[in-house]
Amino acid sequence: MILRVCIVFLIILSPILAFPQQKKIVFIILDGIPASELERVDTPNLDEIAEIGGYARAFTGGKKDGYSQTPTISAVGYNSLLTGTWANKHNVWGNGIEDPNYNFWTIFRFLKEARPDAKTAIFSTWQDNRTKLLGENLPETNSLKLDRSYDGLELDTLTYPHDEEHYYIRDIDEKVADEAANYLLSDGPDLSWVYLQFTDDMGHRFGKSPEMDEAIRLADAQVGKIWETVQYRQKEFGEDWLIWITTDHGRKEPEGKDHGGQSDAEREIWMISNAQNLNDRFHSGHAAMVDMVPSFLRFYNLVVTEERENELDGVSLIGPISIIDADIIRKGRGRILTWNSVDKSGKVKISWSPTDNFSKGGNDMYMLLEEVESVSDRFEIPRWISKKKFFKILIEGEKNTLNVWKTSSK
Repeated sequence: MILRVCIVFLIILSPILAFPQQKKIVFIILDGIPASELERVDTPNLDEIAEIGGYARAFTGGKKDGYSQTPTISAVGYNSLLTGTWANKHNVWGNGIEDPNYNFWTIFRFLKEARPDAKTAIFSTWQDNRTKLLGENLPETNSLKLDRSYDGLELDTLTYPHDEEHYYIRDIDEKVADEAANYLLSDGPDLSWVYLQFTDDMGHRFGKSPEMDEAIRLADAQVGKIWETVQYRQKEFGEDWLIWITTDHGRKEPEGKDHGGQSDAEREIWMISNAQNLNDRFHSGHAAMVDMVPSFLRFYNLVVTEERENELDGVSLIGPISIIDADIIRKGRGRILTWNSVDKSGKVKISWSPTDNFSKGGNDMYMLLEEVESVSDRFEIPRWISKKKFFKILIEGEKNTLNVWKTSSK
């Protein structure tokens, strides 16, 4: 009798064992909301998501005064999120998006190249996010094609007259959020990007103000529509959904209006996720905008080529990691490589390359220097290498890799 019950149980369970949960990601950028303002305003939907996973302050802008220093400007931040690299690699330096380096793939291309049948979507109050940053249909992106796009409403000045108060952006955000919620509900795409702009407009016009507070509350309600859809699909379809919400930059103190520079307030961002395996990197307050691509790749269990993994500037914020915070510091006329060990029991391999062929579509050959104990947290770079004007260092831990450059100017 017991054997018969077990057989029946296995028959019932077998479809679950044979078909693992489908993994879905939706990430949302709420433009230009300082962490201090978000924390002060009542945001019940964001709070509910954070209670399941977590909330943390983080940073954008690359290494301050270093080779990867990156302007705290909107499109620049978006592309740092999308590619997992700073501006010295992805080559977007302003909102004009003049010459992006598509050799550094976005998360959309990573997913499509690995899984051509994956459904992708964008819902955006700014069309350039799709046409320029993602580079849809461009030969440089292997003619990347999204399955659903809802954007460009800001170009329809008949339906959305451009009033001085920018309420037309508020109305567009509302339509974008509605369309995103509806499409996620009906089609459940594998990867979706939602971009909402009104908070940034209110920040530029009013800074810290009741108008900005109201815009944050409205953004929270718009996120709530999408979150409700995610919860429904989790319950009804048994899908594994990762929702991630962030902002692209902070704002200059004390007014909270401008941004673009390297002050602490302009560099500070925040992140909210429902992920339940967020690691110490996330909770430390030292997470970075570029950490999201490695996090998304890990969530999808996507294996990427070593050449591409070696170029990622971020570290996964979910699951175990080995090492963080690589840097090259001066020691007299030489250079010392440093890092921080999260897992102090393992070893790291240290390699170097004198070239940057990857940025031009080629590959760089890394030559092993030494394998050392991870806990040592430092390695003296040989003088004959350290005196070169340019080189790249790769540190390979057991669970993640880091890379750092030395340039003639930094």
